[in-house]
Amino acid sequence: MNLFKKLTSSILATVMMLTLVTTGVFAAMPAPLDNPSKVKIALVRYLSTGDFFQAYLSGVETQAKALGVDLRVFDSRQDAALQADMVDQAIALGVDGIIIQHGLTESMQAAAQRAVDAGIKVVAFDVNVENPKIPQIEQSDYMLGKLALEQAIKDNGNTFKAGYVYVPGIAPLDRRDKAWQEIKAANPGIEEAAVFGTLDNPIANSNANQARSVLQANRDITVMFAPYDEFAKGVKIAVDEAGLTDQIDIYSADVSTADISAMREPGSAWVATVATNPAVVGEVCVRSLAIMLTGGDPGRSVIVPPTLITQKFLNDNDIKNMDDLGAKMPQFQHADVAMTGWMPLPKR
Repeated sequence: MNLFKKLTSSILATVMMLTLVTTGVFAAMPAPLDNPSKVKIALVRYLSTGDFFQAYLSGVETQAKALGVDLRVFDSRQDAALQADMVDQAIALGVDGIIIQHGLTESMQAAAQRAVDAGIKVVAFDVNVENPKIPQIEQSDYMLGKLALEQAIKDNGNTFKAGYVYVPGIAPLDRRDKAWQEIKAANPGIEEAAVFGTLDNPIANSNANQARSVLQANRDITVMFAPYDEFAKGVKIAVDEAGLTDQIDIYSADVSTADISAMREPGSAWVATVATNPAVVGEVCVRSLAIMLTGGDPGRSVIVPPTLITQKFLNDNDIKNMDDLGAKMPQFQHADVAMTGWMPLPKR
């Protein structure tokens, strides 16, 4: 009788496990994720304008849903003081983990430390909070800049006048700037004719206003390095209005469906970008935090590798959107980063 009970119990357990696996719920998730509905995490955002950040948020939401955790989103809309206050709000809410998305070191360093002091697990995406206990997640921003600039040299040689869109103090832009400075130093024929840029909303239109003035004052610019897609959108507006699409090539970072459309316009000056899938980056941020919540270590630096995307590639493969891009570039669908044997992935 006892043997019969044991066999019955074993069969029921196996059936239950198969049911859980096929429905996407993994009983093997370690604590506290074995009871995920009681786990609260917060996303505290500095930047949210533009397609990149909408896709990034979608990735955070889908990975959080796959885990079954309670996600709260705080959006400071580029208000540094408000972002720090929102970290404190998340602490007061009693969250178990926080993702800090962009921001300024001087405003976020102390706020991040307060969260750590409260026993909350924290990861930071594209903001350096200068804390060894907080993993830094990035798209390898240095490589984003370097690959774009290497393509610019391939297309234009190593002697040209360039306009450069840059706002200092933002970690990903500072990392991309390092690539720009190194490429310039190694290629004395590259002349930086103008540096400009703003993060004022709407970012694309605000940068278009500045780019108009730069182009009027520097009619011999042939390359624009705009290492953020909202910057590139603004530059493209100004280049189109000035009738300089045949003279200027635009190189950027990041990609979205809207960017693909802009790059594929007939005669578009936007010839290349380097990017990861922002939705995948959002998923990696949540996975890294989940690993920390279960007592694991995703690593001090979590890198999502980028890929060069040229206008020619988009046209040759008739790529119209991010789904098409993912089909032709499988690395856009998933990054094998911050993964464990128990980690459930979003359904696509």
